Amino acid sequence: MPEPPRPDGSADPAAEPRDGVPAAAREPVAEPAPELRAALEAILAVAAEPVAPAQLADALGADAGEVAAALAHLGADYDGQLAGPRRGFELREGPGGFRLYSRAAHHEAVREFLTAGQTARLSQAALETLAVIAYRQPVTRARIAAIRGVNVDGVVRTLLMRGLIVEAGEDGASGAQQFVTTDEFLAAAGLDALDQLPDIAPFLPEGDDVPTAD
Repeated sequence: MPEPPRPDGSADPAAEPRDGVPAAAREPVAEPAPELRAALEAILAVAAEPVAPAQLADALGADAGEVAAALAHLGADYDGQLAGPRRGFELREGPGGFRLYSRAAHHEAVREFLTAGQTARLSQAALETLAVIAYRQPVTRARIAAIRGVNVDGVVRTLLMRGLIVEAGEDGASGAQQFVTTDEFLAAAGLDALDQLPDIAPFLPEGDDVPTAD
């Protein structure tokens, strides 16, 4: 039954659609324990690839059902479906699990931030990551991180925004996204082809020497 109008003639804000979903159609989401919520957010904030709920449950020693319910609550909270505002990021579920992403509505702001001062020299971290991709392409984020020993998610995003690398399909074994260098990389490096790269490949770990983090 529709809600009656308020005395001033306006509709009840709680009954207004949000993100195209009427309030009455949204399922109530149970709030998770604060400790579980904080732990999930900490993991999702550093995850370089989507994380399956089962992985999260194992890592936290938590019940799989509780983790699934907590993820649903986080997603609804970030989407502004609960008491708080809609966030600039969202919790998205894909084939490999859950991961945090910036919202499409703010991609232009993110692009401006990441590409500001493109003429500036790349950071040491960006150069090292670009070298790994150039010599090991196609290569996944997890493999790059394993070679460098640090999380490379932010650096990879910067290289993508600068057009120095592109996505090149999924790895057949892990399903993780792979990356390769671009013609713009070759131009910036003063090369005509990848076979003109300096011979530093022997200094990079062989595939069998790198932890299988994919």
